[in-house]
Amino acid sequence: MSTDYKNWVPKGMVWSFGVGTGLLAAGSVLAAAGLTPGSKKVKQATAAALGAGAIGCAAVTGWCIYARSQFSYEGVRKLSKSIVEGTAGFITLPEGGKILDVGCGSGALSIACARRNPNAEVLGIDYWGPEYHSFSQKLCERNAASEGVGNVTFQKGDANHLEFADETFDAVTSNYVYHNITGANKQALLKETLRVLKKGGTFAIHDLMGKARYGDMEAFVQSLKDEGYEDVKLIPTADGLFMNQLEAKLLFLSDSALLAGRK
Repeated sequence: MSTDYKNWVPKGMVWSFGVGTGLLAAGSVLAAAGLTPGSKKVKQATAAALGAGAIGCAAVTGWCIYARSQFSYEGVRKLSKSIVEGTAGFITLPEGGKILDVGCGSGALSIACARRNPNAEVLGIDYWGPEYHSFSQKLCERNAASEGVGNVTFQKGDANHLEFADETFDAVTSNYVYHNITGANKQALLKETLRVLKKGGTFAIHDLMGKARYGDMEAFVQSLKDEGYEDVKLIPTADGLFMNQLEAKLLFLSDSALLAGRK
């Protein structure tokens, strides 16, 4: 059984834009050759529009191929793995502690935490909605079995309303999840995650935390400190920690940051 953590750029996306490029280019050639309906001016305009569309679609296809190769667990860069392992490295907990991974997807971060903490109990939860049909609880369980990790379980859950009592877990973590939850206040999502963290527990939440999505995170960090949280840091991860600045810009990850600390 092989591990399959999927790719943040699905193969279907690459093929879709590739096919679109071909169709637009073919249409442009036909229009330029006068093989489409309309006057000469209409044909010229059609050819130009379809040609421009083909160029744009080709550029997106090229980006998808590049991004997919960077994120791939089988590729040279293995950026997804670097990010997951880097996030897991910020988690510390007592012997036999309990860890919650919110939005576990294919199980990569949950499994990384379980490997690093073999005596811990790790729980990964996810919505696994139809828009993410290639990710599932069964996929997570297969990946854990493939990795030989037995101290991790998975179940369906909602990051907006976690079905756990206050102070249930010794550590909470998440990776590139909350920015995908449309309509939700991102700072409220963070507070909901921290609600289930025990006093003294650690947290490491990684996401695209730009102001447009998250609001004033410096003020949020200060509010946590005012509540008694310790060692709270908002750490940029796109300036060499998890990836370099050029990679981050090319992959639209420049706002990546890790909120870490202790309750």
